Amino acid sequence: MKKQKFKFIDLFSGIGGFHQALTAFGGKCVLASDINPNAIKVYKNNYGIDSNIDVRDIKNEDVPDHDVLCAGFPCQAFSKAGKREGFMDQTRGTLFFEIARILNVKHPKYILLENVKNLVSHDGGHTYEVICNTLKNLGYRIPAKPLILSPHQFGIPQVRERVYIPGIYDLENANKPIEIKFGNLLDKKDNSIDTILDSSENNPIYSINEHTEKVLTAWDEFYHGLDIKVIGFPVWTSYFKTKKIDQSYPEWKQDFVRKNRELYLRNKEFIDGWFKKWNNLKDFTPTEQKFEWQCGTTIKSIWEGVIQIRPSGVRVKKPDIFQALVALVQTPIIGKYKRKLSVREAARLQSFPDTFIPDENMQQAYKQFGNAVNVKVVKEIFAKLIKTATSR
Repeated sequence: MKKQKFKFIDLFSGIGGFHQALTAFGGKCVLASDINPNAIKVYKNNYGIDSNIDVRDIKNEDVPDHDVLCAGFPCQAFSKAGKREGFMDQTRGTLFFEIARILNVKHPKYILLENVKNLVSHDGGHTYEVICNTLKNLGYRIPAKPLILSPHQFGIPQVRERVYIPGIYDLENANKPIEIKFGNLLDKKDNSIDTILDSSENNPIYSINEHTEKVLTAWDEFYHGLDIKVIGFPVWTSYFKTKKIDQSYPEWKQDFVRKNRELYLRNKEFIDGWFKKWNNLKDFTPTEQKFEWQCGTTIKSIWEGVIQIRPSGVRVKKPDIFQALVALVQTPIIGKYKRKLSVREAARLQSFPDTFIPDENMQQAYKQFGNAVNVKVVKEIFAKLIKTATSR
């Protein structure tokens, strides 16, 4: 799309996902706001803008004129006061109220808000209803139904469903919904993690340690030795030799124990030998003594998959997509490279360019990308929003 000069403000700006997307269209950021000191530093390093101001401290008269308001705002419970109190009163005390306050004063032509998918069902749908009604009350046309999108639908191998609220200021037609439609969105299977991986990455800080490699080698051997290749339930070795199922367990757990017991009995000779070889897993943590194979028959080895060591166990998934970065307390392991996802690769999962300067602290960088809005998805929505506005 041809670049057009316009101004935008970036509320709850983080490290600038919205900034990346809108400047690609010719936008100029005239105000950014955040309270996280690490994100503030990264924002300034990359864009030369000081975002160190709490949105609650921004006075109406200090908000510069702008054409687009962007915000990935926190989700909070709203008041259930009757409509006689007005929508602005129902949002008071929440951070969304700060957005509404600015919109009420400045009336920018466009808005683009982002939040977690659960916003739609939060508080029985009341929260989302109040937000939408508030925006319409302020003169904004928005989609009739929640717009929920994920990067994997646009070829970025990450499943990260988020609800987006694009809007156009049109006071006289605020109750008429806008349509933001996309054509053939991609499926998970249409993606590949190879599109964001760096095969030349060899920084030792990302390499798995000797113990982790031993754990994964053991479980790879376990998988290859079984009489089945699709394990449809989590493997918990502590249940293998259970002789009597505790009837106080709920039915799902009794079934779970039963399946583990049956797996062991069918493969007893192999599993007993496996236990002996690996010292009865005494060197493994309780988490490492559990295993989840979620790949069907698409791959033949742990080392072909994407691995996470989670509280629920060693989880192996197909190498098509990553789970949402924000949920990755444990950085995923790229099996074929025997290393963790790098910071640069995490940036690519959020569609930040390789020129982006991440936080020097690796854990902070992962967290910041996990909290960021996906640049590619915002670009796709904003392009549709502009087209919708100009075609009216």
